[in-house]
Amino acid sequence: MFPMIATLRDYLRAKEIFEEERAKMKVSQVPLGVMVEVPSVAVMADQFAREVDFFSVGTNDLTQYTLAMDRGHPMLASQVDALNPGVLSLIGQAATAAHKYDRWIGVCGGVASDPQAIPLLVGLGVDELSCSIPAIPSVKANVRSYSYTQCQDLAASALRKDTAAAVRDLVPLDED
Repeated sequence: MFPMIATLRDYLRAKEIFEEERAKMKVSQVPLGVMVEVPSVAVMADQFAREVDFFSVGTNDLTQYTLAMDRGHPMLASQVDALNPGVLSLIGQAATAAHKYDRWIGVCGGVASDPQAIPLLVGLGVDELSCSIPAIPSVKANVRSYSYTQCQDLAASALRKDTAAAVRDLVPLDED
């Protein structure tokens, strides 16, 4: 998987170099994917999906670059939320393109185990959530607590909201 790709040309060149080295080492082919960390990849996901084997959304970087805010800045960090409707829209675009070409799409980063994000990501078409081992039981329980139709409805509602806070209000946290 190639990180920090911004253009299709970047990906094709990285793939070419990888294939040259793989051939020299005489190893079998492996699936090659791209991290969706730069908004241009999500916007051009249809073109990328024709070339890659899979997508992995790096939500921390995608959120930071989409919102043009430094997530490490003490005054801005609280505003850098992957549930911003603009970020969710980009994830949805990438998922739609991935599925159009029979590719899978995963999400990594803290949002993959965020209980308010999980049903939205599933509803947007995300196939895989990459989370820490201790988070797996709660992520599985969260996924199982919604029907796919409920997830799709929540995602559609989220995309119509104006702020991440309004999106979070759609999926209340369980107090248990």
